Amino acid sequence: MPRGELVGGIVISEQRTSEQSLEAQVWAWLEEVADPEIPVLSVVDLGIVRDFRLLLNGIEVDVSPTYSGCPATEVIEQDIVTALESKGLAPVTIKRLLSPPWTTDWISDQGRRKLHAYGIAPPGQGVSKRELMGGTHSIACPQCHSLQTTCVSEFGSTACKAAYKCDDCLEPFEYFKCL
Repeated sequence: MPRGELVGGIVISEQRTSEQSLEAQVWAWLEEVADPEIPVLSVVDLGIVRDFRLLLNGIEVDVSPTYSGCPATEVIEQDIVTALESKGLAPVTIKRLLSPPWTTDWISDQGRRKLHAYGIAPPGQGVSKRELMGGTHSIACPQCHSLQTTCVSEFGSTACKAAYKCDDCLEPFEYFKCL
């Protein structure tokens, strides 16, 4: 990129350094876009922002919904557009990627810690729904950390969560389901 070229409304003064710092800044801005259903998580924490490309005229962002019927997908996409346009990157184009499908394994370690602190048991890394249903994997209570927990319902407050209760501290909690 030539010195002084306009990229998405931001003037690039030095090619390599500025491109790298602008990319880091875009990731930081995306970290500020919260999931509307679990506001302690960002779209980056969830791993649904797969990549982006800075274009001569704006930015294109690759997003994978958590599942194809997620009602928050359009809200998330619009929030990404709004956040980046407010920083001078316009136009923002969202490219919805369905393949490969999103998996809970893409949730960052920071995102898992945030879920736990928020009172939602994070999904196990690499744990399948079959392992959960077969009883070969236990869900730890986010309050007391006991593994003596029971699934109350496969359906929690949103389609991506299940309702559990702790058999030790008796607290109800939600589990972010493996999808």
